[in-house]
Amino acid sequence: MIKYNYMVDFKLPNILSEEFMDLVPYQRVAVNKLIEEGKIISYALSLENSRLWGIFSANSELGVMDILSDLPLTPFMTVEISLLTFYNDSKTQIPKFSLN
Repeated sequence: MIKYNYMVDFKLPNILSEEFMDLVPYQRVAVNKLIEEGKIISYALSLENSRLWGIFSANSELGVMDILSDLPLTPFMTVEISLLTFYNDSKTQIPKFSLN
């Protein structure tokens, strides 16, 4: 099955409630697990801009929404999902050495 990369732009609430803040550790655990599973490629937060961005790997936008439904903070945020035409990062630019 083909996997695509999607950019998810999360808009944080204007006021970070106590309930929101209490869920932050659970969000971090969930995100780390999804990174290990290869479902999240990258994840970044800007409190200054009240934004969080993630690159997700999934078969479809519905697959991304499925992943998002498992994240504890998703109900508090608005999200915009965009299919990426391509995604480059520094990890893919470094050639791998062969021990042969």
